This record gives sequence, structure tokens and C-alpha cells, in this order.
Amino acid sequence: MNLVDIYFEMKKDVEYIENQLEQSIDTEVKDLYQSSTHLLKAGGKRMRPVFVLLGGKWGDYDVKRLKYVAVPLELIHMATLVHDDVVDNADKRRGKDTVKTKWDNKVAMYTGDYILARALSIVTELKIPRLHQVLADAIVEMVKGEVEQVRALHSWDQNFRMYLRRIKRKTALLIAISCQMGAIASGAKEEFIRKMYWYGYNVGMAYQIRDDILDFTGTEKQLGKPAGSDLLQGNVTLPTLYTAHYGKARDQFQKWIREGMFWDHVDEAIQLVRKDEGIAFSQQLAERYIGRARDIIADLPNNSTKKSLVGVADFIIDRKF
Repeated sequence: MNLVDIYFEMKKDVEYIENQLEQSIDTEVKDLYQSSTHLLKAGGKRMRPVFVLLGGKWGDYDVKRLKYVAVPLELIHMATLVHDDVVDNADKRRGKDTVKTKWDNKVAMYTGDYILARALSIVTELKIPRLHQVLADAIVEMVKGEVEQVRALHSWDQNFRMYLRRIKRKTALLIAISCQMGAIASGAKEEFIRKMYWYGYNVGMAYQIRDDILDFTGTEKQLGKPAGSDLLQGNVTLPTLYTAHYGKARDQFQKWIREGMFWDHVDEAIQLVRKDEGIAFSQQLAERYIGRARDIIADLPNNSTKKSLVGVADFIIDRKF
């Protein structure tokens, strides 16, 4: 089962969530409405709402109830994107102008704040204290991850462990709680709630590692931004870390780093990373995370939901966009 099949099976409910997303950002403040709508219409795979719905399948499934989780989690993801684009000074996202480019930094920051506030307002419709605690704790960790990434920009004082902790907070955690909160909201058994969290965590780690690989191997058309954008912005990801410390181009990288000249050679460095073993190493690590995700759900009932979870995992490890 591939991603298209999964979305087709859930087409009605995914469309319902999309409609709810559009309604959630409605406001009489023209700039806020236009900037929020611009971000929403820029597209996206809506992976987090899909994970919420799949998590909800292990309990008493009701999309009209799950929307109070699926919509907020996608809004939180959107808010982080618009804030990231300001921090990264990014002009394009998914091939379209970012909010900060189309408007300005101030409007972009307030747009992110508004979207985040709407998310927190919507989730309060479910009177389940555990949901709110899970979400609050996750947002705290996500902010820590974003600050860690800012502090790590242009820095070589980092290692694999620091990178993995950063991507856990930046990406994996939101995917993990999407699966978990869907199960909680549907009243699933504790066993399913726990499995959904750890499935989502491992899938999320693989998702971000694969994203960091694609930043070097993808085309501008596929990525919606120039290849190597992360390194151009000073963001040292796993493929680059491996090349700098263990790869064939290690000596050259270390020479540039010692001389304080690395960022003067960043275009050349991007080409070296693309040819080095760091890409294969990163892919192998992503595959290990996907293997763990599959193992976690291996003993779940063999139904269409389990097949969909396996299908999403397969898509993530092989995705080109």
C-alpha cells in the first residue's frame, strides 16, 4: 500500500480536515487572513492529520472528534514553518514565496503566533487533561529544539548525539504525539497509545533524516528550494557531519574548519557531501528507525490501519519530496 492508496482510503476524512483547517484560520483581520491562507494553500502532505486519524483508528473512531486534534497539530506545524522562514531568511517554501517574503518579517511572526493561538484554542474543545499536557510538553521541547538549531548554526562544535536530539525535538516529537493524541482522543487502550507514540517517534526521526538527505540529493523542482539550502544557511545536518568527521572528504573539510574558511567554500562542500559516504550512512540510519517503527506495530491486529501505518513507513524511507 503506497501513500496515494492510503490517502484515497481516507479521502473523505482528509478532505473534511482540510476544510476545517480553512475555517480555523478565518479572521476579519485582512493581513492575518491572507498570510495564513497563503501558507495553507502552499500545500503540504498533511502527514500529521493523517497520523492523528490513523492513531484514532485504534479506539472509537470519530473524525468529528479527532478534528480537535488533527487541525491543531497541523496548525502548530504551519506556525513553526512560518517562524522558521523568518529565522532562516528563506525566500521560498515548496516553490512559492514565503510569508515573510510576500509580506514582511513582522507580519510573518504575528501570523505564526496567530496560527499557534488558534491551535491551542481549538484543542480545548476536548476536555481531556492528558491531551493538553502532552501537547504543552511537546511545544516546550520543540522550542528547545529550535533554539538548539539556532545556536548550532555555522558551528562545528556538535556531534551525532546532538544532531539526533535536535531532530527529535524539531520534527519527530510532533509526529509522535500526532499518533499518540489520535489514540488518546479516541479512547484507545494504553497499549495502543504507547505503541502509536513510539511508532510515530521512529517514523519522525527517519522522516527528518530523509529530509536532510534530500536536501543534497533532490532537485530544486522536487524540493521547492535550491539543493544544499540547509548548508548554505549554516545548518550542519547528518550527511555533512559524517563527511566532516569520517568521509572521504574529511581531510579537506577539517582543513577548512581549522583555517576558519569552511563557509567560504560552502558551494564546493555541498558537492563533496553529495559524492561522499555520508548520504549512504544517513540512509542506513533512517532505515534502522523505520525498522524499529515496523517492529513496534508488528503484533498489532492485521487490519487496514496497520497496513496504512506500514505503507506510510515505506513511503518515508523512499520518498523523493
